[in-house]
Amino acid sequence: MPDTHLLRRDAVRALLREADVDALLVTDLLNIRYLTGFTGSNAALLLHAEGEQHTVFSTDGRYRTQSAAEVGDLERVLDRDSAAALLTRATEKTRVHRRTGFESHRVSVEEHERFAALAGGIELRRTPGLVERLREVKDETEIESLRMACAAADRALADLLAEGGIRPGRTEREVARDLEGRMLDHGSSGPAFASIVAAGPNSAIPHHQPTGKVLVTGELVKLDFGATVEGYHSDMTRTVVLGRPADWQRDLYDLVWRAQASGRAAVLPGTEVAEVDTAARKVISDGGRAEEFSHGLGHGVGLEIHEAPRLARNGVGTLSVGMTVTVEPGVYLAGRGGVRIEDTLVVRDSAPELLTLSSKDLVVV
Repeated sequence: MPDTHLLRRDAVRALLREADVDALLVTDLLNIRYLTGFTGSNAALLLHAEGEQHTVFSTDGRYRTQSAAEVGDLERVLDRDSAAALLTRATEKTRVHRRTGFESHRVSVEEHERFAALAGGIELRRTPGLVERLREVKDETEIESLRMACAAADRALADLLAEGGIRPGRTEREVARDLEGRMLDHGSSGPAFASIVAAGPNSAIPHHQPTGKVLVTGELVKLDFGATVEGYHSDMTRTVVLGRPADWQRDLYDLVWRAQASGRAAVLPGTEVAEVDTAARKVISDGGRAEEFSHGLGHGVGLEIHEAPRLARNGVGTLSVGMTVTVEPGVYLAGRGGVRIEDTLVVRDSAPELLTLSSKDLVVV
């Protein structure tokens, strides 16, 4: 999709002009993928503010054929030390690249020292987060990839439940591996992150990693998982109960369900991210469980599983149409169990678009 990538590069150019720099040395591989479509493991991009004529892509010889297919619209330099090759290239046209930005939030101190030594008469300027600012708002191509990733996770969970994959006697690890395998079957290239399967008291640990613990009748089981499609990540949490739920489990689930619904309803353009968090958190606070909701409400999701914006009490910024975010309140009772319900949504004009479609009713297995 070269037209899409060209439009993205043009959007970065506008930011470069605002930052008063002539070019940007892009070394973060996800940002390079976003701007060029390249999916290899070594690359750099020197993006010029004035257009494509001075914009150069570099990778090494392993990716000669792949880069020709993925980045055929840009001049290419083959060099193992891609960033150094582009800086050297820039010094040959110092007048054109006299002020060159770099991704200071991604570059180590040692890398910066090496870049400075190579830059010669070029002034290196810190330009953190320029590409990430654009990545916050997804285009429809990105949203379709996210939609497919969410669908792979939805279908995997449906299969797991229909075929008795969550049952007493299985271990957390067995369920996690089963779930991840089913996501692969439905088009995922791999899990979006290390899947969480947490049973009984472990479900009260927000980021518990699966163990050999055996699932037991009467326990809550929390599943936090996602698929990856075309580099884009989905994120969903569902909590089920093994056998007839106790009154406290139903009450806890109902509280989190209502909080999650309130948070989802607040996902509207122009809303402060802290206000979205407040919408869900107030429900839990009014239910007397404020201390048991110990994390932020959600986060952006895309080429990374955790991106801006951050939906939290101290989050900064407002939602815009096209942002993709999670809403994931949880209440965790230490030693007993916890409930979290999470969806991935797209910010739309009148109401958010829900991408994770699995039922949020309490499932009894």
